[in-house]
Amino acid sequence: MKYYLIAGEASGDLHASNLMKALKQKDPNATFRFWGGDLMQAVGGTRVTHYQELAFMGIWEVLKNITTLSKYVKKCKKDLADYQPDVLIMVDYSGFNLRIAPFAKSIGIPTHFYIAPKLWAWNEKRVEKLKKYIDALYVIFPFEKDFFEKKHQYPVHYVGNPLQDVISKRPPIDEQKFRKKYELGNKPIIALLPGSRSQEITKMLPVMAAMRTHFSDYQFVIAGAPNRTYDYYQTLIPNHAIAFIPDRTYDLLSIAYAAIVTSGTATLETALFKVPQVVCYSTSAFTYFIGKIFVSKDLKYFSLVNLVANAPIVSELLQYELTETTLQKELKTILSSSKRKAIFENYLSLEEKLGGKGASQRVAEIIVEQIKNKG
Repeated sequence: MKYYLIAGEASGDLHASNLMKALKQKDPNATFRFWGGDLMQAVGGTRVTHYQELAFMGIWEVLKNITTLSKYVKKCKKDLADYQPDVLIMVDYSGFNLRIAPFAKSIGIPTHFYIAPKLWAWNEKRVEKLKKYIDALYVIFPFEKDFFEKKHQYPVHYVGNPLQDVISKRPPIDEQKFRKKYELGNKPIIALLPGSRSQEITKMLPVMAAMRTHFSDYQFVIAGAPNRTYDYYQTLIPNHAIAFIPDRTYDLLSIAYAAIVTSGTATLETALFKVPQVVCYSTSAFTYFIGKIFVSKDLKYFSLVNLVANAPIVSELLQYELTETTLQKELKTILSSSKRKAIFENYLSLEEKLGGKGASQRVAEIIVEQIKNKG
């Protein structure tokens, strides 16, 4: 069968690639055409566009690039119509994907959405659009099932969180060899995860890097995003010579003592590696202003870790709260032995709430079965 997938960022590339592997197991004759990254390409198939070409973050950034995005939407619709797949699988990246779904539906292509849009956070009215244009919705957080089914009477598939599979299958590393390769020395490591998009890195990295001058007993290391060079990061922190490890975030987290993390999927990844963290987020003033208007008033927390736990188990520094002073204070707290024990216990509880492993396999099984039944 022919599968068309759309992933618009690094995390989507990761989960889509694992889903493609699972689809191959369920359907040996599977062929893929996709919008995504290097991980999806490694599985096989034809890539139409790399996700980095359309990775715009925030309302203001999207508005500035609206003409470019519109061209990509038009390109995607034409390519989809020409390819005529048996199914369209949209992986996260709702701003783009929900512009493609109505078109796919109109030309008779079944529409499946893996990793549901975060409508519980903002723009809840779009649930009606999902009901109308999405044939199967797959959610990865336990609270999402209640949100869609109980609050909005929209049946969904809760498949567990795919990060548990990714991390559990990761081979262990030799810490001493790893440190030697990247000249890290013997100090405890504080990992800096400034995000993958340009806008995120520009906002986050300078204040994260400033912590190096306050914690001389620790080794600070930047987790480089795929296809980002050290020169790019260095332009943002010219006064801080900080170690840099490209595209090996999981290896870095596996030996980190603590982390400073840009809010997003990385916060959950850090928690699953049992690394104490401070969560940060800052965006343009315009995007933040608009976001405050539309973000759900029921939302107690910002980070995925706290949302799943439904408790403030990690510190969150959002927008104007994120300063060198506040970050220094929160980092000092999670480095203390008394605080760390509580964090580890909360992480174990968090893991239980996320459910079992096998998310990609469950999604693949449902998709293949539905396509066969339709045929």
